Amino acid sequence: MRRFTGKIKVGNTVADAVEMFINDRISMGLAPKSIKSYRAKLWVFSKYLDFDSQLTQLTSNQAREAVNLMSESGLSRNTIQSYVRDFRVFLHWCREQGWTDVDVKPFKGAETTPVTYTEEELKLLLKKPNMKFCLFSEYRTWVIVNLLVDNGIRASSVRNIQIRDVMLDVSMINLRHTKNKKAQNIPISPRMVAILKEYLKIRRGDPDEYLFPNAEGNQMTEHSLRHAIRKYNLSRGVQKTGIHAFRHTFARMY
Repeated sequence: MRRFTGKIKVGNTVADAVEMFINDRISMGLAPKSIKSYRAKLWVFSKYLDFDSQLTQLTSNQAREAVNLMSESGLSRNTIQSYVRDFRVFLHWCREQGWTDVDVKPFKGAETTPVTYTEEELKLLLKKPNMKFCLFSEYRTWVIVNLLVDNGIRASSVRNIQIRDVMLDVSMINLRHTKNKKAQNIPISPRMVAILKEYLKIRRGDPDEYLFPNAEGNQMTEHSLRHAIRKYNLSRGVQKTGIHAFRHTFARMY
């Protein structure tokens, strides 16, 4: 059996192992296009699985949950199958090195119509939390959910909004990070303007700080945002937790 010459140390993260795997593929002489594909698909999993956690602590349940979250995000069956296929190659390689015994089954999900939130679910999710007792994290997530429903923007765009990008005087938000990499201004409703006006008074911060920070005041990762939405939705009695479902809901409504 072919062995990798690198060593995994106690404390090495999943991200460390991914980079070792990529270097191993490079040493095998794989085409640059294949290397690029491996890197891109594996790092997609960092949105659903904490790549900063130690590889030796990774469990099969966590890997399966990551695939479940990916399925709930609205990605197509073929796309998820492609991501999972490469992730299984990576896990198989890690098992060859004796670093982990984690594995996931191939994804067989059927093509379905886009998942959307019902009116009843939206009522539960959009109800303002009790400001006297809720934590800032719950209030922040409530504002994020309102924003997702208000204009259907992508999760990556939400994470990259800075305080200076919010233009309440003209009811606009400047999105510097978009899928086509072109900045654009999106309109927000009067209700969203009022929500953000109150939020900014509570959140405070400098213009170049992120509008929706994590507990340490830094930019939220894809994983932390999805985890926050999942925790928030479940706390409201809503079993659907996909962020992309808000985008589908917006499209259905408007």
